[in-house]
Amino acid sequence: MRRRVSALLAALLLAGCATPPAPPRAYVALLENADGSTGRVVYSSPAGAAELKAPRQAVALDGPATVFTVSPEQLQRDAGAAMAAQPRPPRVFVLYFDVGNAQITAASQALLADILADVKSRPTADLSIIGHTDTVGSAEQNAALALRRAEQVGQLLKEAIAAAQHVDITSHGETNLLVSTPDETAEPRNRRVEVTVR
Repeated sequence: MRRRVSALLAALLLAGCATPPAPPRAYVALLENADGSTGRVVYSSPAGAAELKAPRQAVALDGPATVFTVSPEQLQRDAGAAMAAQPRPPRVFVLYFDVGNAQITAASQALLADILADVKSRPTADLSIIGHTDTVGSAEQNAALALRRAEQVGQLLKEAIAAAQHVDITSHGETNLLVSTPDETAEPRNRRVEVTVR
């Protein structure tokens, strides 16, 4: 019986020693993007180098370059306030137009309410409204048409513009194609206005 109790105490003592150490006071951790993906970070110091390539992998700034994983709870304790203070990522809405005019398509008309809701849901918002065309017509005609499209969207989004801190309305004409085409090619996906809400 004594042997069993001694063995149990030894196992508990060893289990206590096996508890992972607390993360260092200063470390770099790789976080995942909103879509769940991650990039990678290569950390290098006189103490060594380490590559972080999975969510929550970390390396101490003041010790050996040994990779460890930070628990979600620890990450929240250490960096939760900083992460909460970050602004929401920008959101891009693409609105499409009929051939050769500034008439928004019916399907794109439905997105206007989503844009307005996104602007109103932010404490402060900046709007970028960029008009585009396909390659049918001259570059000058397309620059003017793209600007009319962007201005038309601006008119349709009056309420969002009133709520925004900054608004930029510009034309890219046929110079920034979504779908690369030869000149004088009608391409519906290039006849668009991109609205970015930040």
